[in-house]
Amino acid sequence: MDGQWTPQDHEELIAGWRLWLALSSSAWPRASWDGSPDEAVSGLRELMATCDEILADYLAAGGSESAEVVGLLRSMYPVASWTCELWQGDTTPLDGERTALLHSDLAGFADHAVGVQTLLAEGGGWASLAL
Repeated sequence: MDGQWTPQDHEELIAGWRLWLALSSSAWPRASWDGSPDEAVSGLRELMATCDEILADYLAAGGSESAEVVGLLRSMYPVASWTCELWQGDTTPLDGERTALLHSDLAGFADHAVGVQTLLAEGGGWASLAL
């Protein structure tokens, strides 16, 4: 991601911090992964629910729809939605080709998430924390 994020007020800083923390949990399947594509994207579905919650809390606290953090939150939806739509409900065992496709889709999301995390960390003043 290009650009810079500078929180305009305390509420935006809090929303940015919460998003940064949410993105710190891996987009990759957990150690308890059952091997299905559906379970592999369950973390993305949970992350989208967390983004919904962060956005709702931010706006309820008087945050502006035009704030940069709103754009960062909303930027997560297209990337995650695409991956979830492709793999959600898919319980067919993975072969080599499907494993590579799933990995590529998850890696695309992870790349975007790291870019957002970097913007948040630099603008929020916590860039020295490990990603």
